[in-house]
Amino acid sequence: MKFGYLVVAVLAVAITIFVLQNTAETAVRFAIWRLDGVPIAGLVLGALGAGFLIVGVPLGIKLAIWRSRARSLQSRLETLDNAADKARQQTPGSSPPG
Repeated sequence: MKFGYLVVAVLAVAITIFVLQNTAETAVRFAIWRLDGVPIAGLVLGALGAGFLIVGVPLGIKLAIWRSRARSLQSRLETLDNAADKARQQTPGSSPPG
């Protein structure tokens, strides 16, 4: 946990230094619109954020599917365990394994 905080702190310092050193303004053109006076750091950080969204949304969806499947399998496992316990109790003269 402490290592995670250290990594976040180092990244925050690196991003701060990057933003402070890249304040030059530039024009951004995309398709039919143009935006003047955008700091280079803002442009790069915006692109980084867009990249995180582009990657994060599909991964989040896949993670939700995996969690749903895991809950389903856990429920099925509990049902089978209960059925096995019931079957063992109803079988006369059986001893539990082990």
